[in-house]
Amino acid sequence: MNPRLAFVAAPLLTAAYGVIRILDGLDGSRGPGLAWTSGHLAFVAALVLFVPVFWEMRRLAGRGPVAATSVAIGLAGALALIAQFGIDIVVGFQAADHDAMGPLFDRVRSVPGVPFVVYDAVPVLFYVGQLALIVRLAALRTVKVWVPLVFALGIVLPLVDKDLIPLGAVFMLVSFVPLIGRVSRTASPVPA
Repeated sequence: MNPRLAFVAAPLLTAAYGVIRILDGLDGSRGPGLAWTSGHLAFVAALVLFVPVFWEMRRLAGRGPVAATSVAIGLAGALALIAQFGIDIVVGFQAADHDAMGPLFDRVRSVPGVPFVVYDAVPVLFYVGQLALIVRLAALRTVKVWVPLVFALGIVLPLVDKDLIPLGAVFMLVSFVPLIGRVSRTASPVPA
């Protein structure tokens, strides 16, 4: 896969998830149904596309221990988010309506360790790993200092209100623009 495509598609799919999430909630509840499933699948696809984004940022940041640790942290968070969204999709398929989803989620969250690993702590590492890589790139002067600030804003906005996920994704895409330029100039040619 062309890494430049991943730098664009991952934030766009994140924005798509955010927009679908908003539309799903227009009737006063979210899920289950087509919007719930398609939105969650969009974000899972985004998470998969963040893998080449992590590898490219690692390559640009140097393959030292800081970059490697940041990638490992970020990928652990991505896996936790994929598990979380996978659970959401399964619950959506099993539930007859929104009210039936609550008890199913309660059963999942009652499994020891699941809240910590899948919901509360480990998913945050996805954003921590990315931010650490972007800060490292700014410290190396590979990107301007505004890039990690814009990326951090993209992380914070959805924490303020989940309806700001699409705007946060736009900030993420803006922060990736200088990286896309770097990838296009430094990417290894694909063998024929």
